[in-house]
Amino acid sequence: MTTTLAPAPRFLDIHLLQTMPYSNANRDDLGSPKTLIFGGTERTRISSQAWKRVTRHAVEQATGTQALRTRRVAPQVSARLQARGWSADAADTAGAQILRSAVTSAKKDGLAVEADGSSSVLLYLPTDALDALADLAEAHRDAIEGQVGVKKPVAVLPTAEVAAILTSRNGSIHLLGRMLAELPGGDVDGAVQVAHAFTTHGTEPQIDFFTAVDDVPSTSRGSGHMNSAEFSAGVFYRYANIDLQGLESNLGGDTAMARELVAAFLTAFATTVPTGKQNSTAAQTLPELIHLTVRADRPVSLAGAFEAPVRAQTDGWAAPSRDKLADYATRLRRMWTGDVVRFAGFTSIDDTAYAGIGARVQAVDELLASATAAAYPESGA
Repeated sequence: MTTTLAPAPRFLDIHLLQTMPYSNANRDDLGSPKTLIFGGTERTRISSQAWKRVTRHAVEQATGTQALRTRRVAPQVSARLQARGWSADAADTAGAQILRSAVTSAKKDGLAVEADGSSSVLLYLPTDALDALADLAEAHRDAIEGQVGVKKPVAVLPTAEVAAILTSRNGSIHLLGRMLAELPGGDVDGAVQVAHAFTTHGTEPQIDFFTAVDDVPSTSRGSGHMNSAEFSAGVFYRYANIDLQGLESNLGGDTAMARELVAAFLTAFATTVPTGKQNSTAAQTLPELIHLTVRADRPVSLAGAFEAPVRAQTDGWAAPSRDKLADYATRLRRMWTGDVVRFAGFTSIDDTAYAGIGARVQAVDELLASATAAAYPESGA
């Protein structure tokens, strides 16, 4: 007798519907809300980078593993060395040596150093790697101090050790990935894909003309400052997916750590809001529907549900957006048959059953925990 095993979980999809009031959480180069044309209709858009950044910070806070994306590695190392008693000149030389020694080849001699000591490219590394770089400089202090004031300095730090520290990883790097073409071995394939959020309906930016009053009295009339800004509002469809097996591979097979990062990401992605213009709009909302699936085949976005824009009814856009998402998911799953969904569930602000997007779960925490358990069933509770 042959036993056929169910296909293993491979991807976790997270779908959210979230209302954003009058806001500009992510603006373009002119300060206007970002937009896109979808289904022949202009929508408001929030870039994946904007939501990914606040999500990454929340994941790092939850897991206690901080990382930095910065061009100022050298000044950061210099500051640490000065705190240890190094002179400013020697510490600055050490910071420059970190970049100069990072790569040595026939085609390249280190990372390019700008006039202010920063690197020409953004580096993404664990925060504690900066301390490790300072420790490495301490071990080669005599050689570094011999380069202070030299017009044509040469690299004096061991390239392999510098590169190993600069390309080190932690949880958020394993989760979200890193592109670092300048350093061999620095690239990390991210296990997470995040889509640009967009409104389920058409939108038009709204212009706010504002003035500021000068608190010091004057004989002249008029305001101290006047300007205008653009804002928008709407119901956003948000989507991301996690490559469960890819994350576990990045972690060298550490299933327990993979499960911890998945749980942290789901919570962070569901609860964070981009920071743009928040001081003047306080658009601090939460999703009104969260739908999660664990799949054995491939990730599947439900963005197509809103190719035809939702039309506002007496109850606005939110309720019909939830109906449309559920209806589209039902019809798509009916078309693409197969035993590939290992878990499907949702939670919503209303009491509607929403057939087609899985079992209803009352609380967000319970839904996220159930999806995480389905993603890594072998790791236990």
